Formats: sequence, structure tokens, C-alpha cells
Amino acid sequence: MSPGALQARLLGLVDYLPTYEAMQTHTQARDAATPDELWICEHPSVFTQGLAGKSDHVLMPGNIPVVATNRGGQVTYHGPGQVVAYPLIDLKRAGYFVKEYVYRLEEAVIRTLAHVGVTGHRVAGAPGIYVRLDNPHSHAALPQRPTHDNHKTPDFTGLGKISALGIKVSRNCTYHGLALNVAMDLEPFERINPCGYQGLRTVDLITIGVQASPSDMAQILSHKLTTYLAP
Repeated sequence: MSPGALQARLLGLVDYLPTYEAMQTHTQARDAATPDELWICEHPSVFTQGLAGKSDHVLMPGNIPVVATNRGGQVTYHGPGQVVAYPLIDLKRAGYFVKEYVYRLEEAVIRTLAHVGVTGHRVAGAPGIYVRLDNPHSHAALPQRPTHDNHKTPDFTGLGKISALGIKVSRNCTYHGLALNVAMDLEPFERINPCGYQGLRTVDLITIGVQASPSDMAQILSHKLTTYLAP
């Protein structure tokens, strides 16, 4: 297997902080010959705060820990029933830049959702993937979709966020990644302004009527990421 081929590792349920520290250690120690890896896991309940995060977006964490991280973005929640993917990729070797990397991550999520009959959408100015609340299966294009005029305030009318994105690139190498909500307790999202947006609704596949197991979705997402992140 070539160093650029993505080696998937299904880690199961693992604590957030040791996983975050392991990603940092892996990235700091890697060199041009280090194989790229994809870590797929679930985490026990935790709020994670990105570099741009503001403390007032954490409304009432209660008994759920808040961990400060060095990824981009604002606060989000991880918990059981959510599939988390951490691609550890050498972008220089892969041959594409950060903007395309983000596009490929989102495309892998869109294709994963399509596998279970759900249409995922991008929203201008707001990374991640969203679904129509009134008809998650509709293929109709969103008026909020990204266009050449991407400088407007994101509009989440009629939408729920099903996948959050937060990445870090160090010496051309990626870590952190994305989360896909499958079958989880969504209540903790009400304790924060998800991704820094007050009132942004968060959904999972169960909420929109799709019966799917996190383990099955982890396999599908792993396959799609391996395909769409290829050099």
C-alpha cells in the first residue's frame, strides 16, 4: 500500500481528549513516508470548542465537559450515536489544497447520506452539511446554496444541520475532521449555539425518519471518504 493510500481504522467508542492528543502526536511525528490514515470513532458526551469559539456560545454545559481545541470553527457537541471521522492526510502528497479538501469532505458526507436516500446540502458561508426539514429526500437546489456571491450571512431557514466540520492543517497535514449525526440524544445541542449560530437546529438520521445504525453508517462514511479523499 502506498503512503498516500488512506488506511481506515475503526476505533469504536473512545474518549475525546486522548484521541485529540493522539492526532496531534501522530501529525507532529509524521514525515513524507508516513501513511495517511482515517480514524472513525464515536465519543462519550463532550463539547469541543474551536479556535474561533466564544465562551458565550456555551449556554449551559451542565455535567458535560468542555474541551478547548486547536481546530477551526466554534463549539459543537460529540456523543454516542454520532460517527466522527478524522482524516490524517498529507495534502502536499495528495495534491490538493485546503479549500478542495473541505469540498471533498463535504462531498463524502453528501454521498454517504445519498446511500440512505437523504439529500445533503451545502449552505453559503457555513461549512458542514444540512438537510431540508420538510423533505429530507428532496433533490431541489437550495436558494442558500453556495454561489459566486458567498459574502452573505448564512440562512438556515427550513434546514437542520446533520454534519459538522472542523479541521486543522499543520505542515500541510490534516487532523480533526467531521461528525455525522446518526442516532443520538440531540438535547445537548440545545445547551450551545451550534457552530456559533443561535437557534440553528441540529438533526440526526433518526429524527428525519431514517433508521440506520452508527456502525453501518461508519462503514459507509469510511468508504466514501477513502474514495473522495484519494490523491
